[in-house]
Amino acid sequence: MENNIKLDLNFVRNQFPSFNHEVSKNINFFENAGGSYVPNTVIDKLNNFMIQTKVQPYADFETSKIAGEQMDQGIKLFAEMINANFDEIIMSGSTTMNMYVLSNALQNMILPGDEIICTNQDHEANIGAWRRLSKKGVIVKEWRINEETAELEIDSLKELLSPKTKLVAVTHASNIVGSNNNIKKISEIVHNNNSLIIADGVSYAPHGFPDVKDLDVDFYSFSTYKTFGPHLGLLYGKYEILKNLPNQNHEFVDDEIPNITLNPGGPNHEETACLVGVSEYFDNLFYHHFQNTNINHRKRIEKINDLITQHEEKLSNILLDFLKSKKKVKIIGKKISENKNRAPTISFTVKNETSKKVCDHLVSDKIGIRNGNFYAWRIMDALKIDREDGVIRASMVHYNTENEVYSLINSLEKIL
Repeated sequence: MENNIKLDLNFVRNQFPSFNHEVSKNINFFENAGGSYVPNTVIDKLNNFMIQTKVQPYADFETSKIAGEQMDQGIKLFAEMINANFDEIIMSGSTTMNMYVLSNALQNMILPGDEIICTNQDHEANIGAWRRLSKKGVIVKEWRINEETAELEIDSLKELLSPKTKLVAVTHASNIVGSNNNIKKISEIVHNNNSLIIADGVSYAPHGFPDVKDLDVDFYSFSTYKTFGPHLGLLYGKYEILKNLPNQNHEFVDDEIPNITLNPGGPNHEETACLVGVSEYFDNLFYHHFQNTNINHRKRIEKINDLITQHEEKLSNILLDFLKSKKKVKIIGKKISENKNRAPTISFTVKNETSKKVCDHLVSDKIGIRNGNFYAWRIMDALKIDREDGVIRASMVHYNTENEVYSLINSLEKIL
């Protein structure tokens, strides 16, 4: 019976007030990779926190206690969603901030003459901090894409690894190419070399929260504002590594909780608390679609992941099939979506047209979309695409509809 279950889009979209607001309801939204809409559960949690518990948390009076409990619950639930433990999660202002703090914390382990491998497929958030260590004598090697396919090839990684390699930074899914890299296999190769791996899941997590234990990554990061929540950056790290990293917070801090020692300034209170609303939203999805109530949080997430993938692959292939039919269009990355091989983030260019001109036309037709390098300018250079004009990127998530995709296609027909 469960094999026949399909995502109930009416139920999904009714959870998001943006689809009923007088301004946003008129936009066919294809800029989800830049940040998703949020459900009512998140908005309600944020609103309630600001009204009832907008005080410094973790004191002994009632509202302060409640504030701290709500913040801890937000972190706990997100940890469960990715199969991690509470003390393995750092929740800060952004993925970029998490990477810079982590790179500072690891400097005693990565010394002049040591090697780091970064890709040219990544968003700059995952690699900028590591590349800057070259100024301190660390050797940075670049794992480059195949310029014909825009894909990372594992054999190329193997050629770069050496006894001096201390860390490999790689994206789980490129925010331009869309392809899902085999992080589990990459982790195995990296660990066999006695190196650490950090995976950027910013463009992966919105389409299926990962199981970080199964991937066996040392560190994993993503942005909660792209997973239907507030503007925060989540960093997972194996506790046996985190507990030995030096404090990056105020000098007097002697707490051993990584969310304090590796989070200078601490987490945003109200946004951390309203993460509970993201978890509630996905639980609401689960209980709407499935009858089995005797499975744990992570298993519920896995079932919803599968429902979401089924729907998103259908949307992706509708758009990809159309784009493949146009001789002027060059699709970046895989041209078919199947078996979870790519995210529904589809980038393309149009021969003899600037990406800006195409996007201006689409925007005039009430399509929410944009062009650019999306902070992945190194891949633009590799593919010989103008950095500033960049690609046209249509990024979808599970609340997008077939009708919205056809609205995008109908608008593209006018200009292609």
